[in-house]
Amino acid sequence: MSPFLLYFDKMLLTCCDILLYTELNYIKIQNYMDEVEVKKVAVINLGCPKNQVDSEIISGILAENYSLTSDPAEANIIVINTCGFIQDAKEESIETILEMVEFKKNGICEKVLATGCLAQRYGKELLQEIPELDGILGDGDLRAIPFALEKANIGKVYTYKECQDFLYTHDMPRIRLSPSYFAYVKIADGCDNRCSYCAIPQIKGRYRSRPMESIVEEVRNLVQEGVKEIALIAQDTTRYGLDRYGQPYLTRLLPEITKIEGLEWIRLMYCYPDAFSEELIEIVAKEPKICKYIDLPLQHASNAILKKMNRRNTAEEAMDLITKLRQKIPGVFIRSTFITGFPGETQAQFQELLDFVRLAKLDRVGVFAYSQEEGTPAAKMKGQIPPEIKNARKEELLALQAEVALEVQQKRIGKVLRVILEEKISRQEWQGRTEGDAPEIDGQIYLKVKKQHVAGDIIKARILEADSFDFKGEGLE
Repeated sequence: MSPFLLYFDKMLLTCCDILLYTELNYIKIQNYMDEVEVKKVAVINLGCPKNQVDSEIISGILAENYSLTSDPAEANIIVINTCGFIQDAKEESIETILEMVEFKKNGICEKVLATGCLAQRYGKELLQEIPELDGILGDGDLRAIPFALEKANIGKVYTYKECQDFLYTHDMPRIRLSPSYFAYVKIADGCDNRCSYCAIPQIKGRYRSRPMESIVEEVRNLVQEGVKEIALIAQDTTRYGLDRYGQPYLTRLLPEITKIEGLEWIRLMYCYPDAFSEELIEIVAKEPKICKYIDLPLQHASNAILKKMNRRNTAEEAMDLITKLRQKIPGVFIRSTFITGFPGETQAQFQELLDFVRLAKLDRVGVFAYSQEEGTPAAKMKGQIPPEIKNARKEELLALQAEVALEVQQKRIGKVLRVILEEKISRQEWQGRTEGDAPEIDGQIYLKVKKQHVAGDIIKARILEADSFDFKGEGLE
């Protein structure tokens, strides 16, 4: 054999040895990785859509080092994103924590941690009253979640920051909890409104707008994932940009978002009436991608109560805005929320609220009985209303709105509306939402269709029947 062939033969053997060595080491490493079981984490979301976005970011961050599960019974670690807005929400959060710590008794769950509003507001108390809790993550910095879990392996964790300053960015990992065709986009956090009944500024800190470029890039990324409808959310969306740019910037943000190809619906949530400008009305009216749906939390219709609430508008101004919205945005759906039983609310003032709702003929209304929140100015006011009266007034207002809504809904019979399809009932039947219905908040439409569709398709449909909450119709495409 020639020297060249001998050299080549030796080189081949050497290469084979290297490959064999590499493969054996790969097998050893793989076997080691198999032995080191990746911990399973369950993220439990409670509260509003703003909390949901945070839970999605938390899930995305944790998925980089843990295996996510939707079943807390099979989780090694449970993270609860709590709500602390009103008494009912606080009670739900506490009940959920107590339920989750029970999983530690079966030997599978090792750690339970709480984050979110309740954790920020009552973190020390929670650790004292629920010793099974392993940690409180109250500072709002979602990036700190993995470090907190590591610390929880050593002992109990408590984090708290007096001044909240965290804002998520478009490039943070995110695992959405919503359907593939829908997503919430939080454009700001915190609140400067200082309504006398609300503890959100204490919990979430000052109003903080995200950079417009980051929001636009986030929406673009979501659309690339298949999202067709986004809902812009914040404590007050109409004040977006005031802190960052020195003036409200929602009217500049919206046109940039509408340019994104593939995005079909943009929904505006939490628009405060005193900051709803003429320019914003014009943009909503002329831009087909923006749903003809305005979420306008008014809270009351007695000027005396509105003043005590530290709201910046009067009942007359609210009615003028509603009239203007209907004139300039034909067919617009208007939703609002109200509070019954605010401290000192007389029967006459409650009647003002009833009269307003009867006259305004709003499409959608949510009602809360006043919750006496510790640390708020309203909690110290004289004339606290007994719970039975607050709740009775709530039920009376809801009953009135059901009558109003039935009248309003039936006027839409025969109209053609845009509908997003959500769930297939049978071959030719779907359940969906009109553009006047926000997910998990408002009503639904049940309709028969002519063609085959997939969830997320947006079609035109004619309304055939209506009750106080839902529609029945037929698809036209």
